[in-house]
Amino acid sequence: QLQLVESGGGLVQPGGSLRLSCAASGFTFYHFAIGWFRQAPGKEREGVSCISGSGSDGWTLHSNSVKGRFTISRDNTKNTAYLHMNSLNVEDTAVYYCAAYIPQYPGCALKPQLWDYWGQGTQVTVSS
Repeated sequence: QLQLVESGGGLVQPGGSLRLSCAASGFTFYHFAIGWFRQAPGKEREGVSCISGSGSDGWTLHSNSVKGRFTISRDNTKNTAYLHMNSLNVEDTAVYYCAAYIPQYPGCALKPQLWDYWGQGTQVTVSS
């Protein structure tokens, strides 16, 4: 059974950092692109970052709102992906989800409707 489990969320002050983890099981991890999405109260789910699977050499994509602050990585030996978040601000407060899919084309895309498998999410709150 395919499963994605997020961890690492919590409360952090503005300007702080967090690292989220996404542990995968039940599928051939390295074949799949992995993405991070977030949803704040009253807002639509938005794509944050994604990293390609096999055949695309770890190609990454970040939304403009996090570019230069967030980094996505993966360790295929541990079936785990990470989202390193720096310089956090209150606008980053949301539930963060990891997701997986096999793209039709090399790379990955930050459109939620393309992604097939989702975790349950982890809360990130940025507040002083």
